[in-house]
Amino acid sequence: MTHSNDASPSLWVTHHAPLIRPGGSVLDLACGGGRNARWLAAQGWQVEAVDHDAAALAGLHGLTNLAARQADLENTPWPYPGRRFDGIVVCRYLHRPLLPLLAQSLAEGGVLIYETFMQGQEQFGRPSNPDFLLRPDELLQVFSATLRVIAFEQGGISEPNPAMLQRICARR
Repeated sequence: MTHSNDASPSLWVTHHAPLIRPGGSVLDLACGGGRNARWLAAQGWQVEAVDHDAAALAGLHGLTNLAARQADLENTPWPYPGRRFDGIVVCRYLHRPLLPLLAQSLAEGGVLIYETFMQGQEQFGRPSNPDFLLRPDELLQVFSATLRVIAFEQGGISEPNPAMLQRICARR
């Protein structure tokens, strides 16, 4: 089965996912069409995929190891109070008020894998609103106080498309 680049999981996610407890629970936050959630579920993790867009989630219903949940992550209370995940994956999404909740929602030994756009992305297109672009070292500053940083990268990439990204992998 071939996948377009849009359907392929993030290479940052596939590289760091083996750090997550095998068969453990993984939250894919703002999962969109589920490119990472599908891949994680196929590797045997129990995936909770959440997004505000019910249409984007439609293709995820009925997949093995995957539960899709429609929720407004920005205007309603956190949908997972008290729940702890072995892994949390966030790709190409930023809502700063959720950042402290991510660290709190990791189980002991849990792994956060986060990748999103940063300042400089506006030269390549969307997003260009500073509310959706990380400042230099922002993920490092936010998570290094509560999590042990395993890997951190920031700057320009050329594949699969030119972009300015910031990426972190950290363990609780």
